[in-house]
Amino acid sequence: MAGGVIKKSGGRGRRGRGRSGGGAVMSEINITPFVDVMLVLLIIFMVAAPMLTVGVPIELPDTAAKAMPDEQEPPLTISLTADGLIFLQETEVADGDLIAKLTAIAAERTSDKVFLRADGSLDYARVAAVMGALNAGGFNNIGLVTDAGGDAMNAGGN
Repeated sequence: MAGGVIKKSGGRGRRGRGRSGGGAVMSEINITPFVDVMLVLLIIFMVAAPMLTVGVPIELPDTAAKAMPDEQEPPLTISLTADGLIFLQETEVADGDLIAKLTAIAAERTSDKVFLRADGSLDYARVAAVMGALNAGGFNNIGLVTDAGGDAMNAGGN
C-alpha cells in the first residue's frame, strides 16, 4: 500500500480569502488598548475634577446634606475666608465692587445659580450681607457649600 497526504477539503478552511499560504491579513481594528486608556483617563478626571473647582482654602462646616446634582454651565462660586475676604471664583473682590461685578456676570450667564462657600467661623451677619449682595446682583438661586459627614440635627433628641 502506498502512503500519502490526505487533504481535507471541507469545513471552514482558508480557501477563498485571496492568499494561498501564510496568514491572512487581519482587517479588524483592535480597540482593547484604546478602551483601557480611555477608562484610566476617565477615572483620573473623575478624581481630579472636584479638586480643580475653586482654589481658595476655607474650613467649611460639616452637614449631613447630600451633594447637589451637576449642571451644564460651570458654577459661579463666591468664597468668604475666615478673615472676611470675598473671592469671586479665585479673584479677590472688594465689598463695594461685588454687586457691580455680579450684575455684569449675571447678564452673560443663562443660570442664576451661585455657590456660596463661607468659613465656619464667620458671623452669620457677614454671610447674610453677602447673600443680600448676591440677590441684588441678580443671583436668586444660592447654594450653600458645606463638607459632608457632619451631624444631622435630631428632632426628638438633644
